[in-house]
Amino acid sequence: MAKMDKWARINYKPVLPLGENNTKITGCREHVELSRTVAEEGTVLLKNECELLPLKKGSRVAVFGKAQIDYVKVGGGSGDVFSEYTVNIYEGLKQKSESVEVFDALSEYYKEYVALAYKDGAKNGMVPEANVPEELLREAKSFTDTAIITICRYSTEGADRRNDGTDDYFTLSREEREMVNAVTDNFKHVIVLLNVGAMIDTSWFAANEKIDAALMIWQGGMEGALAAANILVGEVTPSGKLVDTCAMDFGDYPSSEGFHESPDYVKYTEDIFVGYRYFETVPGKSERVVYPFGYGLSYTTFEFTDAEAAENDGEITVSVNVKNTGKRDGKEVVQVYYSAPKGKMTKPALELAAFAKTKLLKPGEMQTIVLKYAAKDMASYDDMGDVCKSAWVLEAGEYKVFVGASVRDVCELPYKYNLAENVIVEKLTEYCPPKNLGKRLTASGEYVSVPERVYESKRFATEYVNEYKPAEERPRLIDVYKGSITLDEFISTLSDEELISLLCGKVSQGVANTGGFGGVSQAGIPTPMTADGPAGVRINRGTGVRTTAFPVATMIACTWNTELCEKVGEAGALEALENNLSIWLTPALNIHRSPLCGRNFEYYSEDPFVSGKMAAAMVRGIQSKGVVATPKHLACNNKETNRKESDSVLSERALREIYLRGFEICVRESRPKLIMTAYNRFNGVRASENAELLCGIVRGEWGFDGLFTTDWNNAASQTTEVLAGNDIRMPHHTRFDLGEQYKCGNVSRNSIAVCVKRLLEMILWLK
Repeated sequence: MAKMDKWARINYKPVLPLGENNTKITGCREHVELSRTVAEEGTVLLKNECELLPLKKGSRVAVFGKAQIDYVKVGGGSGDVFSEYTVNIYEGLKQKSESVEVFDALSEYYKEYVALAYKDGAKNGMVPEANVPEELLREAKSFTDTAIITICRYSTEGADRRNDGTDDYFTLSREEREMVNAVTDNFKHVIVLLNVGAMIDTSWFAANEKIDAALMIWQGGMEGALAAANILVGEVTPSGKLVDTCAMDFGDYPSSEGFHESPDYVKYTEDIFVGYRYFETVPGKSERVVYPFGYGLSYTTFEFTDAEAAENDGEITVSVNVKNTGKRDGKEVVQVYYSAPKGKMTKPALELAAFAKTKLLKPGEMQTIVLKYAAKDMASYDDMGDVCKSAWVLEAGEYKVFVGASVRDVCELPYKYNLAENVIVEKLTEYCPPKNLGKRLTASGEYVSVPERVYESKRFATEYVNEYKPAEERPRLIDVYKGSITLDEFISTLSDEELISLLCGKVSQGVANTGGFGGVSQAGIPTPMTADGPAGVRINRGTGVRTTAFPVATMIACTWNTELCEKVGEAGALEALENNLSIWLTPALNIHRSPLCGRNFEYYSEDPFVSGKMAAAMVRGIQSKGVVATPKHLACNNKETNRKESDSVLSERALREIYLRGFEICVRESRPKLIMTAYNRFNGVRASENAELLCGIVRGEWGFDGLFTTDWNNAASQTTEVLAGNDIRMPHHTRFDLGEQYKCGNVSRNSIAVCVKRLLEMILWLK
């Protein structure tokens, strides 16, 4: 294809194919196969008694549960994707007819049941479980002794799930329990498939001797069910590992008690003890774990040998040999954890420091894995002044290193990182502390009180200076790109009204449906368009464009394969670019604080390190193709109920160690061009209006030099946002008060111009 002029796609919207020989790349077979590969690597084998799986060739199965037809490929809202097709579980198994025979009559019953439910208005993933007719049950039992139980869950942006008897999200519904009992009472071998976007109850099959095997197949995109079928018949060996802890009961998660306490706030009293940091630390909680963080079985076995660690110039290196000791090809995940010494500051028992996935190892093959992390990354943030207030601190003592295949399956290495005295890694400034948290959890399981306080938020003066200097012959932005005028000089030629207009979104063009940025035609400023994500580029169904539906973020994280994640970013970026979409609103990397958050499927993990590494890989992939990536939602967007007003109340330590840590890793490692702020407040201040977060932490401490945009249709003041460093307000019809406040002298041209400068720098980066 001939080379296009700069911004040609943005300005003229020619939808020209990007593939070889002028072929279309959007939804192409290569991308669909990548989607299926991700689903295969992200599927987690939780149980496999007597090596029931993989199914022997020629096996017969009866598939129970409406989820075999009512398969959920991704979650709802902005994370939905319109693809050409979706393979459901029944269809996936039928494509494996040479290996397994399905009892069709039973599946056809569910097919008709789901079709009628859809006709009556039921939504995908929300169809109630069907009753199992006795006659079909008897016929299935005579057909085979092996049954597959399918369970699905759906959630969406803008609404949390509940677990209150009327909305059985975490636990099985009455109808599902009846179906499970009918199957386990009538079949010798039972397999469970969980088509879910976030953690749900696993205890009902984990200890049930009547259930032999279970696979967490997540929401695997358009061919996720085919990926599951490939694993069931043994064409693929599962290699996924959990990125969340499976607890016995919903109430075992420390966030459960207060999650739905009020629509107006949620107090993060568990503090830094989220997920495995809680279950592996607090006395008596480890026994409440069904499947631990990092856990996942395989069809083969692995041996870790010759593990050792050493430190050089502040960097700790861990090496280990991983050997496939089984009879099938397979991949293993190597996980490195550290344990910090007990000191004045409470700490988790273990924290993830590094991870890597092996290549596909043949039986008997060995690979040496070498992992590195900085010693300073083991520091804790002291927000109370126990050692040094507002500082990252390495307390004196012995730091232990562990390596293994999960947080439970690790061995301690002989090497210890020893400090004779406390080390202040970095002295910072107090930002975003809580005013009324009340209490916070400690490693002992006891709470300590946090006194109420009065706190005055810090302000940040605008250092940028820009005066309006109209030019006789008006320059265009392309002149900045060509070097005939500086960006600062160009901005000086923009009127106050033009500057203000640039800080609001623009009407959608082409196939876009979420609007665009920029757009001052008389100054030659183009209008790059945005697209939703993160399980693929979301283009409205009515356009006729069908994109690739990739697995949800949780499943991508369960691959523990950052290279694969980066490839997803590359593929999605190319699909956006081909359709003249310049900004992909992904990745989302908020923390899985509670299983009930309606948007968990868009987020990676309970662990900020996994989240940050996956997000950084995704951003690298996207931006390598000249498309802007957009990490979101900054910050503490862990609840969808009343999401535009709800206040997340948490300690500064929890904020920095858990809820900002993934964003920090992403910013430092992949340099995203754009970050989206969250709807919610945290510690009393809206995220988009929080100067301490945006200017103090993200720009000041992390060195972020990109653009901030709001989430769409938030409830904040644009003037306050601009003064806080949030540059763009979306979408186009939410201009609110900036122009009026400028006329009143409450916001300066300089404060507006510096936001415009960051916007134009991003546009200049685009192709």
